[in-house]
Amino acid sequence: MRASIIISLLAVGFSSAAPAEVSLVKRHDSFQVQVGDRPYFLIDDMDNGSLKRKLESCKNQESKISKFAIGHRGAPLMYPEHTAESYNAAARQGAGTIECDVAFTKDKKLVCRHDHCDLHTTTNILTFPALAAKCTTPFKPYDPATGTPASAKCCTTDITLAEFKTLCGKMDGSNPNGTTVASYMDGTPPYRTDLYSTCGTLLTHKESIKLIDSYGRDFTPEAKTPAVTMPFDGYSQENFAQDIINEYKSAGIHPSRVWPQSFLPADVFYWIKAEPKFGKQAVYLDERVDTPEGYANATASLPDLAKAGVKIMAPAFFAMTKLDKNGKIVPSEYSIAAKKAGMELIGWSFERSGFLKTGGGYYYGYVNSVINNDGDMYTVLDVLAKDVKILKMFSDWPATVVYYANCMGLP
Repeated sequence: MRASIIISLLAVGFSSAAPAEVSLVKRHDSFQVQVGDRPYFLIDDMDNGSLKRKLESCKNQESKISKFAIGHRGAPLMYPEHTAESYNAAARQGAGTIECDVAFTKDKKLVCRHDHCDLHTTTNILTFPALAAKCTTPFKPYDPATGTPASAKCCTTDITLAEFKTLCGKMDGSNPNGTTVASYMDGTPPYRTDLYSTCGTLLTHKESIKLIDSYGRDFTPEAKTPAVTMPFDGYSQENFAQDIINEYKSAGIHPSRVWPQSFLPADVFYWIKAEPKFGKQAVYLDERVDTPEGYANATASLPDLAKAGVKIMAPAFFAMTKLDKNGKIVPSEYSIAAKKAGMELIGWSFERSGFLKTGGGYYYGYVNSVINNDGDMYTVLDVLAKDVKILKMFSDWPATVVYYANCMGLP
């Protein structure tokens, strides 16, 4: 029943709501920042201590926009990621910066998607046979005889911009045991919700710039690593990196408001060299830290990266803390090396781990043994802000970070 309701809503949206124009009127002075009740839930769940008392003391504070908080894909804890609705929520919650992950379509137009090949889990593309037939890998149902999971792979480069704009955004997720398209699409994690997953409005990169600018917020576009071999139909990686910057230039956005980011070092070095006004805020997304060997190599490389002009590193936030011999959360070797090299640090991504009662998983990797309730995320954030001294924090629910930043007097 649940799957059929979701698919029905998305199918209706496909034919009606999806093509609607995005409202781009000035918004930043038309509403007050509201953090809602989640920060208070987390504070109530914290262990007793001075940090809890401090955060409780701010319960009646006026909520304000915080430069410290980045809306990671908008506010995808509850809204379909990279949609106008998700960005609206991030802005209302006070995120000072909002992210558009940038991919490109078959006709080389820039759009906001976390991955070039996530349309099968973040949109309703599979519900429309003509578009589903264009997917890199068509939908295959779960095979109970062999235990082979259900699968599909639909990429932005499979379709044109016009086709992309007919889709509805949905909550990211899939059901590996799905035997139909409807049951495969019904895979929203239990710590999220489909309450607002009726027909998220997908955005081009240009539209995201106009929308985020209408809030008066900053931008952090990520050049997503292409899933196709580059150059793609004559379109090079450098063309892609440059096109992202060109769209801010065309919109008249000052470089100081833009924080371009990439996991590909070549993109970061390209921006530093070719677009120095934007490149000085280029963010090196560092996934090398995911293995012990990679973590050691990444830490050792930081001085040389700083000398090469990289000013901002952004690993998953687990890499920036560790436990000392007494079990206290403290800055990691990576954090210490980055600061010694004169670099800034940005963390990703808060509010992405689900329930923390069993340690928090990936994002709390080096401190898992002392994480046992949802309120512990504020304990980790406090160390990152005060001891590591991170510049910004990505969050799937910006309100959580905004509340903390406002309470602690952070920008």
